[in-house]
Amino acid sequence: MRAAVVTEFGGPEVIRTQEWPDPVPAAGQVLVEVEVADVIFVETAIRRGQHSQFFDMTPPYVPGGSLGGRVRAVGPGVAEDWIGQTVVGRSVGFGAHAELAVAATDGLVKAPAGLNLATAVGVFGDGFTALMLEELAPPMQDKEVLVTASAGGMGLLLTQLAHKAGAHVIAVARGQAKLDLSKAQGADVVVDYSKPGWDKLVLDASKGADIVFEGAGGELGATAFTVVKDGGWFSAHGAPSGGFATYDAAEAERRGITVKGIADLRADSTTTTVTGADVLARAVAGDLMPVIDQVYDLDHVADAHTALEQRTLLGKALIRVGQSPTG
Repeated sequence: MRAAVVTEFGGPEVIRTQEWPDPVPAAGQVLVEVEVADVIFVETAIRRGQHSQFFDMTPPYVPGGSLGGRVRAVGPGVAEDWIGQTVVGRSVGFGAHAELAVAATDGLVKAPAGLNLATAVGVFGDGFTALMLEELAPPMQDKEVLVTASAGGMGLLLTQLAHKAGAHVIAVARGQAKLDLSKAQGADVVVDYSKPGWDKLVLDASKGADIVFEGAGGELGATAFTVVKDGGWFSAHGAPSGGFATYDAAEAERRGITVKGIADLRADSTTTTVTGADVLARAVAGDLMPVIDQVYDLDHVADAHTALEQRTLLGKALIRVGQSPTG
């Protein structure tokens, strides 16, 4: 099969399309003919050799997590009625940026009739994290909610959720196009954090945030922590600036601020009740609608990584691997 392969740790140029062995589904798994796959920022960091404490990846490997496609074959003990089904889920150990990938049946969802496959894949990964954050956070109705990196794939979903929950939403992003997009997705106030003193603008608009969904990381994330009200709630879940937001744990304790980190968002280490079916059901209901900016083919996965790293996307990028009437 053809696959986009990270041949070594490095820049986007290390991703090359080449022939790769067909994966074989094990017990509890199916083989999926991939039609559409997601691509998210953390994959660029893994490609550079970062986050090894969370992701044990050694080149060469095939990147890509969330996928949609048709089940071609099943592993031992898996019911054969999966064959031919169009499904959405996560590949096992990455591997979605290929013509074929394996996925565990316990995380697969049959693609709902109310969504096209690209939309379903576009919402699946980010939507799962967004609903976990919604589950972890205090009730948002009538609260001041700050969303950083608000024009990214997950930032837009969090903006939608906060708006629908009845929050006063302050969206922070870089550049007018991203601010306009955030406003269109439900933000009440938008702030450009490329401007000096952007935190003061947030405080002027809110007198402090009750809840902060912090997806930028680095210095921006650290600044976002300073606008949380005493007794507030802060999630440091994003690291596109090079690392997760830093904060003074003693200050958080003194001020009664609850802080959640990336470890709190791992489905395998938390008690989350969110499922993939929940994500797609919320998308069908209109609560979660991904904004898909660019769709790349399998030969241009490197270009998708470049766009993510250069922050030129307004919303999400997807990878189109194959074509199907369901896609």
